[in-house]
Amino acid sequence: MTTPASRDDFALPDPVAFSAQRVKAMLLRHLFVFRRSWPRIIELLYWPIMNMTVWGFLTLYLLKQSSWLAQATGVFISGVLLWDVLFRTNLGVALSFIEEMWARNLGQLFVSPLRAYELMASVVAMGTVRALIAVLPAGLLALPFYDFWVFSMGPPLYVFFLNLLVMGWWVGLFVSAVVLRFGLSAESICWAVLFLLAPISCVYYPVEVLPAWLQPVALAVPATHVFEGMRAVLFGEGFRAELFWAAAGLNALYGALSAAFFLWMFEIARRRGLLLKQGE
Repeated sequence: MTTPASRDDFALPDPVAFSAQRVKAMLLRHLFVFRRSWPRIIELLYWPIMNMTVWGFLTLYLLKQSSWLAQATGVFISGVLLWDVLFRTNLGVALSFIEEMWARNLGQLFVSPLRAYELMASVVAMGTVRALIAVLPAGLLALPFYDFWVFSMGPPLYVFFLNLLVMGWWVGLFVSAVVLRFGLSAESICWAVLFLLAPISCVYYPVEVLPAWLQPVALAVPATHVFEGMRAVLFGEGFRAELFWAAAGLNALYGALSAAFFLWMFEIARRRGLLLKQGE
């Protein structure tokens, strides 16, 4: 004899759990492709290691010429590695999205229950994975090559790392939104945006080097506060909390604006049928 169905039997599934499952499925989709593509992995490892090698040997040379650098042997090496965190996270987020456009896959994805914010979450997660794969081996090689252990900075390194990850997320989302709206003809901005920000991010020199009129612009970039804080630690000034909070506050503001911009561009693309017209 069967028992009558209760109201709980007809309860809707937990939307949060379903959303998390869709984000996980999108992340696994990219990871499976990534796992079977050795050229992708080699490309990720190649540039951070090459940058670290070139700038590391330049640092060794300048140490013999400059008493300023002698105070902090790792200032260039740390700058290169932390810059690559930002650069690789941005590329990881943007390319994870643009690969869907190259494959003409956006229409198929959004026939499913996938939501735009779930796609955002998955490409952000994939960008983080790419950045970790790219930067950690280069950081480990700095010890046998230059006798510099980047992790000796301790907890400050982790908050610098986190702030640069977050900045990479929102820059990548902004770039993805522009490419979604204007098509693959705009994909070159994936690389151009960060190279545009590099001079005012003060990766290898203090803010005071910049012209007075440009310094307020530089201080509006979260990465500037991160690299200023990194140099303060390396020069024995200790961890400057005000720089951390400035970077975190700017990242929170720009992150919210970038996510809203992505959702706005997605809605425009959906209404104009652009999701089905993207491709190489």
